[in-house]
Amino acid sequence: MSTVLIVEDSIAQREMITDLLKASGLTVTHASDGLEALEAIQTAPPDLVVLDIVMPRMNGYEVCRRLKSDPKTQNVPVVMCSSKGEEFDRYWGMKQGADAYIAKPFQPTELVGTVKQLLRG
Repeated sequence: MSTVLIVEDSIAQREMITDLLKASGLTVTHASDGLEALEAIQTAPPDLVVLDIVMPRMNGYEVCRRLKSDPKTQNVPVVMCSSKGEEFDRYWGMKQGADAYIAKPFQPTELVGTVKQLLRG
């Protein structure tokens, strides 16, 4: 079973994404900001990261950059999931190395489908 790390500072959003992914058979872990995410990934690398952008201490762009520049984590797929839905935000997210970008609010099938597709590789 694949493990997904959800990095989201909003408890409501984190719980909603957790419920969606657990319902589709995935194991889910959490971090509430970028620094916590990097620590969690070093301790137990997940199979995929769902990453918010606007968070305290370290934003999602920086987390993504660090993951993609580290040989140990560069192959972990990253799905950016953010309320920043402008074309530039999407472009910048992909430029940091994100494998997918989903704007909030999203359709549950879009998130689950994207995660499953990336996990299949």
